[in-house]
Amino acid sequence: MEYLPRTQSQEKPRPTATAHQQRGEEKSPPSSAELTAPSPQANPQLEAVRAEMGDCKRCPLWKERKTLVFGEGNPWARLMFVGEAPGREEDLQGRPFVGQAGKLLDQFLQTIGLSREDVYIANILKCRPPGNRTPQPQEIEQCFPFLLKQTQAIKPRIICCLGGVAAQTLMGQRVAITRLRGQFIPWRWGIELFLTFHPACLLRNPGQKKNIK
Repeated sequence: MEYLPRTQSQEKPRPTATAHQQRGEEKSPPSSAELTAPSPQANPQLEAVRAEMGDCKRCPLWKERKTLVFGEGNPWARLMFVGEAPGREEDLQGRPFVGQAGKLLDQFLQTIGLSREDVYIANILKCRPPGNRTPQPQEIEQCFPFLLKQTQAIKPRIICCLGGVAAQTLMGQRVAITRLRGQFIPWRWGIELFLTFHPACLLRNPGQKKNIK
């Protein structure tokens, strides 16, 4: 089953990825100095996106959520992480990636000389799906435009897609994480996508940790 949003009326259709984009590009990753964002300052455009979202009730997920998890981090980040959806701890705290998967993400950031204060973290969905199930197409359809607006406001250099749902939604097509993992893929607005496993996947399959890039 695919989890790709239908094109919104206010959005221009996303072009199909070229063969070059599907292959991605192997190259040396940028240094931590290149990815360290300026000192956090207010980003009025990002704040406007949050205000527009409000107490969102655009899909049925609002009925069971505790908290809407918009995203957090440096509003001018050069590196942005996009996951799938909030889990139990995220729903309770209103912050992305604060459970066990979040701890693993924090460890990864330390290995590349960064912290949460240097990056921005968000999800495809802003509300927790019941039982942490996979997001449904109609839910993605309502949430994805806000992620695009967040991205336009932040203007990161790289978006790290954590897992298949994030990668498929941003690329607008089915993708194989195992094949494209670790590659830089041209996207839009001068941003590159970097695909890798979701931390939750690594927790379930510790043997994959050696393959994370």
